[in-house]
Amino acid sequence: MTMTYDMPAFYDGLVSNGLILPSGVPGVFGRGAMYERVIAGLNHALDELAKDDGYDVINHPPVLPRKLLEKVNYLESFPHLCGSIHSFMGNGLEALRLAEKAHAGEPWGDMLVQSDVVMSPAACYSIYPLFKGQLPEGGRTIGVNNWVYRHEPSAEPTRMMAFRMREFVRLAGVDEVVPWREMWLNRFKALFEALQLPAHAEVASDPFFGRAGKMMAASQIEQKLKFELMVPINSLESPTALVSFNYHQTKFGETFEILQANGELAHTACIGIGMERITMGLFKHLGFDPRQWPESVRQRLWIHGQV
Repeated sequence: MTMTYDMPAFYDGLVSNGLILPSGVPGVFGRGAMYERVIAGLNHALDELAKDDGYDVINHPPVLPRKLLEKVNYLESFPHLCGSIHSFMGNGLEALRLAEKAHAGEPWGDMLVQSDVVMSPAACYSIYPLFKGQLPEGGRTIGVNNWVYRHEPSAEPTRMMAFRMREFVRLAGVDEVVPWREMWLNRFKALFEALQLPAHAEVASDPFFGRAGKMMAASQIEQKLKFELMVPINSLESPTALVSFNYHQTKFGETFEILQANGELAHTACIGIGMERITMGLFKHLGFDPRQWPESVRQRLWIHGQV
């Protein structure tokens, strides 16, 4: 049977099968029990892939200190994706006025004050400050599994404002970091083949903002600093990036004063795994009911006999 691509129909299918639960705000929805079962299965498969890698797990809440976001120059590159947290800090009379505005359907954001935290736009940002100083011989590998936020309201089911990213981060010398990224690219090609997802790799760039951002994106592509593993979900012509393989050179080593064991600046790379998008890809290509998926896929995701 030929695969067809109809984004509204796919979204409606996710909803009618209880996999996602609309909230009324584009890009924000709840997740049903079967959706979460697949997410858990993906985590199991990734645990199996990386079980011999000797990595440490460090997780943080889905918020960052505002100063950290500023330090990594996020606002220069991605101001359109930022989610800043503002809170009410007024007195009793101002609280009454705030409530009155809300009940009247009036804007009330002007009565809030910027706080010291922002929504985390990437799972790995909270990791780098922890490694200021000298790394041990061979560097470090860290696993992260966090919710993140990016302000991208959209009708596309694969473009969410709040979603889960699992990441592996490598901090070491260039001769260790670059082959590590290549190794993970090959791992995911094999995993997606086993999951029957039609994937291909592309050189890519981050969604930098504005005219200067176009130059940054061109440079990133020219240096092949970012690869993405693409799978068609919403359309065949514009496939969706499910996993990214990013080499940062010494950017974070310099920013956070992270050194290799030999005293040189550390190089870093991260593998950004879109847990939600992989799940969407599975529902698109294998159907909305995991009980009907091929047994080999169900076994790989540890859901055989459990759904």
